[in-house]
Amino acid sequence: MSRNKKKSSGGFHHSKKLGQNFLIDHGVVEDIAIGSQVDSDTLVIEIGPGQGVLTEELAEYAGALIAVELDDRLIPYLRTRFALNDQVEIVHGDILEIDLEEMIREGKSKYDVSKVRVVGNLPYYITTPIIMKLLESGIPFESITIMMQKEVADRLIAEPGTKNTGAITYAVQYRCTVDKICDADRYCFDPAPKVDSVVLRLNLRKEPPVTPENEKFFFQCIKAGFMMRRKTLLNSLTALNSLDASYHFGKEQIQSALEECDIDSKRRAESMTMEEFEKLSNAIWRQR
Repeated sequence: MSRNKKKSSGGFHHSKKLGQNFLIDHGVVEDIAIGSQVDSDTLVIEIGPGQGVLTEELAEYAGALIAVELDDRLIPYLRTRFALNDQVEIVHGDILEIDLEEMIREGKSKYDVSKVRVVGNLPYYITTPIIMKLLESGIPFESITIMMQKEVADRLIAEPGTKNTGAITYAVQYRCTVDKICDADRYCFDPAPKVDSVVLRLNLRKEPPVTPENEKFFFQCIKAGFMMRRKTLLNSLTALNSLDASYHFGKEQIQSALEECDIDSKRRAESMTMEEFEKLSNAIWRQR
């Protein structure tokens, strides 16, 4: 069970469609606010503020906060709750569709802050798309602190080349270092979900750990490898041809690239380190 007494969500009817599970454990709220490394020179973009429990805590540390909420039923409540705090803005919108770059540019100018950090308690079903949108946006965030399903967190913190890895492992760790902030069991939420959660902070790297000749193709090789993760690399990498109509890689070319890199063709994607995927993608790319 959780460490601190929790408050109920006040009779609000949660939307199953939106995957709403509101964080109500103040101990976890404090851990997130402190672990996110927000300070007075930080503009926080909060995704999914819910009823504003975490918003209120983050606002104590931040220079300014813009909370983006999809559920229009919550907007009047949130705007009333933070009406007296001119450093908090409530925006009704979908983080996947909003012009985040423009929002941040205007926010940094308005509040005279230099850093941007993202914090979010996201519906589990949309965690990965939001993380990848943020990472691929090119916006220079300091960090992204996200509550997520434990199973997803295990993938993100896995060492590349071990059995817990997935394509998302490489995509995130290519762009970020990953720190675990805290655990949050299911009883920290109202209503309680069926799974436990973990909070991770993704710290954006200045430079990636490897420098593939073609970054897009590097990630395509990883994706192809995990599309059929139980198959050997020799077989799974033929899926590259389904990712781009211009590719016509045969098994002979893939085998040649594997031999050039001294990688056993019977290995599977989950056994590959980041550096091995870099070498292999370079070798296959030259075969085109």
